[in-house]
Amino acid sequence: MTGVLIVDAANVVGSVPDGWWRDRRGAAERLRDRLAAWGGDEEIILVVEGAARGVESVPGVRVDPAPGSGDDRIVELAAAHASRDCVVVTADRELRERVRAYGVRCVGPRAVRPDR
Repeated sequence: MTGVLIVDAANVVGSVPDGWWRDRRGAAERLRDRLAAWGGDEEIILVVEGAARGVESVPGVRVDPAPGSGDDRIVELAAAHASRDCVVVTADRELRERVRAYGVRCVGPRAVRPDR
């Protein structure tokens, strides 16, 4: 069974002041495409919210549009995948605490940013 990588899109794109706020959907699409280029064995889930809803999934990355809070959706996904090698990508301290309650590991946005 492969691992799962759950990515907090809003937190990752917001980690670098590169003008993402002018095109939230475009920023999420660029992140999705970078993740798809990895081509690793893990399942990648990109959680989007707000203006980024509507970003489509691509081979290698499943986009999960949060119906409400992106953080709440990430916690739900972490709980559902806790029996696997699950990693959440976010710098949000409160979210990290919430998912760690399920035994999920966390890494910061630099783990998936091209400037790492």
